[in-house]
Amino acid sequence: MKRLLLAGAILLAGMGVAKAKTIHILMETVPDTRYIQQLLPEFKKETGIDVDIEAISYIDMHSKLVPQLIAPQGSYDVIVVDFYWVGEFTKAGWLMPLDDLVKRDNIDLGRYVPKLLDLVGHVDGVTYMLPFYNYSMAVIYRKDLIADPANQAAFKEKYGMELRVPQTWDEYKKQVDFFTRDTNGDGKKDFFGTVIQGQRGDCISMQWANYLYANGGEYHDKNWNPEMDSPQAVQAMKDYRMHMLNNSPPGSESYCFDEAFNVMAQGKAYSFVTFNILYAGLDDPKSSQVVGKCGITPNPGGGLNGGWGWAIPKSSPDKDAAWKFIKWVESYPIAKKRALLGGAPTQTKIFTDPDVVAKRPYYPTLQKILEGVKDFPVFTYTTEFVEETGRELNLAATGQKEIGQAMKDANEAFRKLAIKDGKLKE
Repeated sequence: MKRLLLAGAILLAGMGVAKAKTIHILMETVPDTRYIQQLLPEFKKETGIDVDIEAISYIDMHSKLVPQLIAPQGSYDVIVVDFYWVGEFTKAGWLMPLDDLVKRDNIDLGRYVPKLLDLVGHVDGVTYMLPFYNYSMAVIYRKDLIADPANQAAFKEKYGMELRVPQTWDEYKKQVDFFTRDTNGDGKKDFFGTVIQGQRGDCISMQWANYLYANGGEYHDKNWNPEMDSPQAVQAMKDYRMHMLNNSPPGSESYCFDEAFNVMAQGKAYSFVTFNILYAGLDDPKSSQVVGKCGITPNPGGGLNGGWGWAIPKSSPDKDAAWKFIKWVESYPIAKKRALLGGAPTQTKIFTDPDVVAKRPYYPTLQKILEGVKDFPVFTYTTEFVEETGRELNLAATGQKEIGQAMKDANEAFRKLAIKDGKLKE
């Protein structure tokens, strides 16, 4: 009997019976990752390939990715790359150029929002990624509070102007102040005009960028001379500190986007400047007490452009299967299904697709937001830049360092990194 079983096993092996192929992907724990996981059975049915998605927090991704990218053969067939890392990863030669595959399979790159393709797709004329999702920033606000006749009358009496969806930065600042209130009559503010995410590093760097753009500032000029100590940048920090002290919940200096979202979702704030991908959660009764009460609008002066891209590392064990997955996940039918679930699109047509708009009426507004976004500094040392300048921004926002000095120190930190990268000469 044993000989018969062994002979049968050998025969099956000879007939090509083998374990199903599996590709491995490292992703961030964000809603779009969950949406893709829900759709994976369709990929398995179409290709016979299993997909193992390892989802981890953003803070751990970079440190986990780098050793795999350096190795001759890593553990991940496909990775998603934050725009922060684009300069670093491409300069190090860790990503596989995709132009030959794009040409071979007639992939139309024109279907993507140009600003997102420029942000994460192209580097020095080479295509390294296809845009995965956008997290551009905007103002989320309580539209029910704006529509309230009592608020409209009181706002006009106080400021001599109509209460409406904010169109200018000065108008938004007035609204933030107007809606900061003591609703219990105990002398303590318990409803806030905005929510600051002042945690050092990524959290404050991302949010403060919108204050910089709203004040007409830029991170650097066309020659990469830093401008983080400009009058506009100093005023942006004054606005940010004012909102943290007067218009945001106590403890905001340690908030990141999860904590800020929770304040908004609990109905304790009028607005906050944040990632557009959080908006869908405010319309989900599982995570929000303000379902149907919020709107989203471009940050006055322009919001921060942000996004992730699909990439194949040169250390990928199975580049062919990796490309099959990327083509599938970025095909219009799958991209549309992701959008219907609440994902953040990168393909232009999806924002106005009738089925998508019927379920997500705010998507045309998201397209408008993307048209006006501005780029963060993307270079080899963006990750270090975020940490170093994020520290100075937090020190200024919390009053641990005088604003003017903190902005000079942030500017100098930026200058040194730009010189290190060859963007500037000493």
